[in-house]
Order: sequence, then C-alpha cells, then structure tokens
Amino acid sequence: MTRIRRIAHLDMDAFFASVELLRYPQLKGLPVVIGGGRRKVDELLLDRYAGLPLAKIPIDAFPLLKDYVGRGVITTATYPARQFGVGSAMGMMKAARLCPQALVLPVDFDQVRRFSRAFKGIIREIAPLVEDRGVDEVYIDFTDVPGGQREGGRVLARLIQKSIFEATGLTCSIGVAPNKLIAKMASEFDKPNGISIVYEADVQSKIWPLPVRKINGIGPKSEEKLHRLHLHTLGDIAAQSREWLVDNFGQAYGGWMHEASWGRDDRPVVVESEPVSMSRETTFDRDLHAVRDRQELGAIFTDLCGRVAEDLRRKGYVGKTIGIKLRYDDFRTATRDQTLDHYTADAATIRRAAGQCLKRVDLGPRLRLLGVRVGKLAKLGEEPAPPAKGQVDPQAHAVQQHTPDLFADQPGG
Repeated sequence: MTRIRRIAHLDMDAFFASVELLRYPQLKGLPVVIGGGRRKVDELLLDRYAGLPLAKIPIDAFPLLKDYVGRGVITTATYPARQFGVGSAMGMMKAARLCPQALVLPVDFDQVRRFSRAFKGIIREIAPLVEDRGVDEVYIDFTDVPGGQREGGRVLARLIQKSIFEATGLTCSIGVAPNKLIAKMASEFDKPNGISIVYEADVQSKIWPLPVRKINGIGPKSEEKLHRLHLHTLGDIAAQSREWLVDNFGQAYGGWMHEASWGRDDRPVVVESEPVSMSRETTFDRDLHAVRDRQELGAIFTDLCGRVAEDLRRKGYVGKTIGIKLRYDDFRTATRDQTLDHYTADAATIRRAAGQCLKRVDLGPRLRLLGVRVGKLAKLGEEPAPPAKGQVDPQAHAVQQHTPDLFADQPGG
C-alpha cells in the first residue's frame, strides 16, 4: 500500500483548567477560569476544610470571578465558561462582566509541567516522531507508524487519546492531515475530545470556508487588511492570484499566503528543537514605580532572575545574552539586552547583567509588567570556546559589576 503523508496536531483540552479539575472534580461541568495570581486558594481551602478530601470541599467555598480585583489575565477557561465569551489572554476584570458566576483558580505550574511531561512521554511510546510545540500541544508524524494510515490516521489517534486518558484522566483533540498547517486547523474542528481527519481533496470543502484568522500566521493586522480587500475566508484568498497577493502583501508573505490558502505546507516534524531563549515575566496586580516601590520591585526582579536561572539549570542550558522587558502603565513596551563575555546559568550573574539593562530604559513612568530573558543559549558543557586572549567578542559588552542597582535598596531610599 502506498503511504501518504499523515501529520497530526494534538492539543490538550483546556489543559490548565483540566489539570485543576483532577484536583477538584466537583467543579466539572461548571464555568471555571484559571489565572489571576499565586496559589493562595488551596491554602485557604485546606485551612478551612482541614481533614476533608479535596473532592469533598463544597463548591460555594471557591472564589467567584465577580469578586476578583486585579490586573491578571486568564490562562485558560473550561468549556462551560467559554460559552459566555470568556477566553485565554482576556483580562479577568473583563471576563467577570461576561461570566460573573465563574469560579477562579490560580495556575499550578508544577502540576502542569508534570502532566505535560507525562502525556508527551505516552505519545512518544506510541509514535516516536514528536515535535514539542509548548506545554499543551505537539505535532506527530503518523506516516510510518503502525495504524497511522488506517482510516486516515483515526485508528492511531484513537489509541493515543485512549492511552493519555487512561494514564492521566485528561482529554485531547487531534487533527490528522497531509501537513502541519492543516492538522493544526483540524484539531480545532471537534473540541473537546474529538478527532478530525482531513485529506488533500478536502481542502476546498473543509478549509476554504474558514475565516482567514484560522490559519496560523494571519494575525489581527493582516486580517484587517484582508477584510478591507473584501477577503473574509481562506477560499477568498485562494481565489486570488499569487501575483495579486504578492503585490498587496509582499513577496514572502503574499507568496506564503497563496500556498497556505491552498493547504500547501512542506515543513517537517522537527523531533528535537533547541530553545532560542528562556524567560520569565510577571504582570503586577497594581502599577509599580521604580522609586516608590523599589523594594517590592527589587524582590520581584530577583525572583524572576532566580526562576530563569533554575529553568536553565533544570534543562541543562547556559546563556550569554541577558535581557529585560518592561511594560508601562500606558502599555508601551521597552526591551534591552546585554551580551556577556561568558556563558552562565547563575542567578546572581543574571541579576547583575539585567540590572545594567535597567539603566538604559526610562524608569519614570509606572510599570505594569517586568520580565527577564536569557538568550544565545548553549547546552551545558557544549559552549563555544571563549575568544583567544587579546581578542574581543564583538557581541560582548562587559557588565559593570559595581554600579548601583536601580531596584536594590539604597541608603535614603
């Protein structure tokens, strides 16, 4: 039998929320949002209901979204909450107006990472060619895996779904198609816990009627321009010539748009992908000022640097370029970075270099977000050799070790 290319995209269903529902199964079927801060909810519930199993804690003991005050954003929401228009990356105060009765739980990142490793390990035992695309999604090459061709890949997809559910209690949705582009769209067709099979001959019937934003790569600005040109569906784009799209969107993007609208995508499933950088950031519950809130900002800044350093060590990397990210109260964003003359995963070194980056941004306005990033990564033990003595790394900028840190406590501060 001739084997045709079959690529799957697997997306865990409301992953962060589903992990929480394993802990609190009494909340299944209810509108629940995940986000909004650190894990104080568990401590309060355990203190109030000491000795009672988590699954027996009454529903009315959980905090309601209508009572939330702050600037947090939603990480994810259960499907009953999504029916009210609540979704990922939405401000929680806005979500409270749409679904005030929703329950609120914070993210448990340790649990999420544990279940992420678990479901990916299960997939690799069945189909080894897996491309990691984040904590809750992967691409899988079904082409040469037993069952990967049967019913277009449905047989293998069912096996993976069943195996993940039996091991973790979590559900996922899978799209199987000739390539990654269509597979990602197909995984959204039948959520939650669905399997969607798309063949090359299905592009006109299943892909062309979709809104232009359904293609991963067309964002809000491109969507707006497409609408101005009276193009609303992928079929509308496919009806245009490549030349017309290039004229309106540029050589690279217009050409890609033409290929994508016809469902063409030759990208392989990349089994091992080295990270480009690692970062940590946080949005504050209230705007903070570099002078008036220096002690609080300093503690947050140090914690972010420590967490990035721990991420690097846990994954076996070191980095050379240290950067910061600030978002002001008017939503402007500033980034700065600095390249060291050596690789590091040391929290104190990262903190010093990031502190130097702070000297190159405006710290007058109030801040709503702070982030720290380490880039130019290398595997620990595999770092390129430093420049020979007398030579200078053109990307390196020495860190001034003794300049006062703008977020540190200072006499008279």
